[in-house]
Amino acid sequence: MTFFQITALLIIVITLIGVAIGRWPWLRVNRATIALTGATALIAMGAISLEEAYAALDLDTLTLLFAMMIINYNLRRAGFFQVVANRVIHHAHSARQLLAYIIVASGVLSAIFLNDTIVIVFTPLVLDLCTALKQRPIPYLIALVTAANIGSVATIIGNPQNMVIGVASDIPFNTFTLYLAPVALAGMAVIWGVVTLLYRDDLRGRLVKEPLVRVRTEQPLLRKSLFATAVMMAGFVLGFPIPLAALVGAAILLISRRREPEAVFREIDLSLLVFFGGLFIVTGAIESVGLSEKLFALAQPLAEQGVAALSLVAVLLSNLVSNVPAVLLFRPYIPEFPNPTQAWLTLAMSTTLAGNLTLLGSVANLIVAEIAYRRDVNLSFTEYLKAGPLITAISLTIGILWLTLAFA
Repeated sequence: MTFFQITALLIIVITLIGVAIGRWPWLRVNRATIALTGATALIAMGAISLEEAYAALDLDTLTLLFAMMIINYNLRRAGFFQVVANRVIHHAHSARQLLAYIIVASGVLSAIFLNDTIVIVFTPLVLDLCTALKQRPIPYLIALVTAANIGSVATIIGNPQNMVIGVASDIPFNTFTLYLAPVALAGMAVIWGVVTLLYRDDLRGRLVKEPLVRVRTEQPLLRKSLFATAVMMAGFVLGFPIPLAALVGAAILLISRRREPEAVFREIDLSLLVFFGGLFIVTGAIESVGLSEKLFALAQPLAEQGVAALSLVAVLLSNLVSNVPAVLLFRPYIPEFPNPTQAWLTLAMSTTLAGNLTLLGSVANLIVAEIAYRRDVNLSFTEYLKAGPLITAISLTIGILWLTLAFA
């Protein structure tokens, strides 16, 4: 390996470690600034040219993310997610039943509206609910976030890594969901079983009704947002390009007589778009300097031995560098696998389920822990380890068996 490659590798490793941890010591940075700084350093040293960096940006994925942010913001503003939470509260009569409803609501909605969005909206609601019902919040928070992660595996738009895979693989939306929705449904059942087993003392008895939950909705915006979402989903099902279908739904919501567009654009998470853009450039540099070939040469003999081996490599890599960078590292080589469709679906399944292994496994986990901490509820790393690894092991085993049999 040349000095040039070693220098580039050092910058890449420092960048990916920062992305995985979420910070650099003694500096006020986040994942977006780390990814952008690493990308800029690689361009400046010549590891990737500016033209190659532009080409490395996956505009389809960035467009899809941008459009989903607009749709999610309007649904949140209209009160849609609060309505769902209120229905959950109304129909739950026991602690275990409430747990099941939270799992189903979190999992199903995450498949459509991104797992990070669901935990941002639902974590405060779950905390309020537990306070009103005098329930210990920890088992419900663990169920909420693990269900959001597992539920998101079901569709191309469920989480960011699935978006990358959906665009890169050209797998139709319906086909993707047909193969991975069963994994998501089985995984949600696993969550309920594991959490009720581990926290059985906290989940006994009937609930004291009725909790006070105020639901404020903007009916015109709610109807419009649901219509735009229906148009988007119809586009997915009918086979339109996924970024285009999402963009059409977003465009419908940007046409308004009441709300200034700037109010919507202020809610766009630019840091997430910057984060993805930086990662695209970093992984492009890995390819440009020839490091990806060396890295993949080490993993390929194991990864090509089947669904189980590829899943284990993906889980390991996801927990080392995070799931999105792991997918981007695999992206150039999956088309060379004996069965690319099976490999893409395996990668989506395993990198998503890997997020439940530890509290640091996904951004959604950290969001829940941070919101809970601000409300004096400590979802600690060790507390999460009571359930996370077991849920991951069982759901991953189910996913491996399912994808192996489905392509037999």
